[in-house]
Parts: sequence; C-alpha cells; structure tokens
Amino acid sequence: MAFGELTRIGSNLSAMKALQAFNKINGQLAGVQSRLSTGKRINRAQDDTAGYQIAKGLESRVRGLQQAFDNVGTAKNVLYVAESSHEAQMSLILGIKDKVSQAADGSLTETQRTAIQSQINAMLDEIDDIRDSATWQGTDLIADNGATTSLTFHVGDEASDSFTVELAGFDSATVGTIDVSTSSLASAAIVTVENVINVLASDIQNVGNYQIRLNSKEAMLSDSIMNTEVARSRIEDADFALEQMEAMKLQIMQQTSMTSFTQANTQPQLVLSLFR
Repeated sequence: MAFGELTRIGSNLSAMKALQAFNKINGQLAGVQSRLSTGKRINRAQDDTAGYQIAKGLESRVRGLQQAFDNVGTAKNVLYVAESSHEAQMSLILGIKDKVSQAADGSLTETQRTAIQSQINAMLDEIDDIRDSATWQGTDLIADNGATTSLTFHVGDEASDSFTVELAGFDSATVGTIDVSTSSLASAAIVTVENVINVLASDIQNVGNYQIRLNSKEAMLSDSIMNTEVARSRIEDADFALEQMEAMKLQIMQQTSMTSFTQANTQPQLVLSLFR
C-alpha cells in the first residue's frame, strides 16, 4: 500500500481487505467442517453439481441392488419350503414303495394285506396334507394333481430383471390308486410307485437347479453392491485426511487474517503523529 493511502483515514482499506480475507477463510473453514461432520464431500448440489447427479444415480442403483439382494433371499426361502415339502413327500413315497414290495410277497394273509393297505392309504393322506401346508403368504407352492405353480421374483435394479420359477404340483392323485389286495396287484403297484419316485425326484432336482441359479445371482448382486458403493463413495464421500489437512491450513490463515485485521485498524493512528 502506498504511503498516500495510509494518510487517508476516511476508509481503512487495509482493514477492509483483511476483513474480506477473514470472511472468505471462515466460509471455506465452515465448508471443511461441514464435510468432516457429515463425512461427505458433496452435501449440497452446489458443492459439485455434476458429482451430485452422478452420486445420486449410483446411490439409486445401490439401493435397488440391495432390495434385489433381499428379494433373492426371499426366493431362496420360498424354494426351501417347497423343497422340504417335496422331501417329506418323497419320504412317504419311499415308505409306500417298501409296503407294496412287502405286499407283493404271496405268503401274506388277507388280514395282513388289509393292514398294509390301511397304512398305504394313511401315507397317501399325509402326502395331501403336506401339499396343503406348503404355502408362502397364502400362495400354494405345491398345486393339486400335478398342476404347476408359477412365481416371479425381481432380482435386479432394472425393470426387466425378473426370475420365474415353475413348481410342479404333487399329491395322492399324482400317485394314483395303490391296490395291494393281491400279490399281483402289489407287484404292478411297484412299477407305479417307482415311476412316481422318478417324477418327484425330477421335481426336487428342478427346485435345486433354481437354488443354484439364485445362489449365483446372490453372489453377483453382492459384488455389484460393493463395487457400485465404492464408485459412489469415491465421488461423494469426504477424504478425511485431506479435509483435516485443509482445516489446519485454514485455521492458521484464519488466525493470521485476524491479526492482520487488528494491525490494520491501528495503522490510521499513525496520522496523529502529523499533528505533533
């Protein structure tokens, strides 16, 4: 500043410039403290308009992927219910196979065959009870008489990311009539039951195949969530080491600007020396 300016005390230009610098530093320090307190580099759109738009797009994708991840978990739970129900039915069918094989023996009496028939009928009734109890929130997972239950799950963040499963129905009608009143009828029933076992085993295999695919989708979604979150964090989140370093610099500048402001306010007093 020229000496002539110092003698003009109507406006303390030095103090005004120091105050301007002080206010600017305070604003910058407030921004740094905001980023440190929230952990985000972008707290408002004006902080970085392009970064804000990109970060929100990535956040939307992360949230969609997280919900899809939950949906896959729900789908797996549904399939677990269907699988366990089919496994219980399989256990009963295998028991029926044992009984019809026993009834195929010509040495049995009529009373013994009647007892075996009664046990087989009870197993068939239990197969139907299992079918009726295999539900998920009111939806029958095992339909009547071999019909198919179709379920669609949303397994991604895009509208088209759907996954459909077809669950085969199974009940006593699928098994058909089992008559062991004679050894020849019992022998014929063995073939029938063996065919039913193959059908049910194929149905359970299909459920297992769906579970394998869902496991793959779950792993893929987990990786996508992590990678997308990393991309969002790099754009939106604050670097604490960098922000803390900036805060230290601004705090020092804040103190020096305040000192400059104080000194600038004392400089006009030198004009008094002209009157001595």
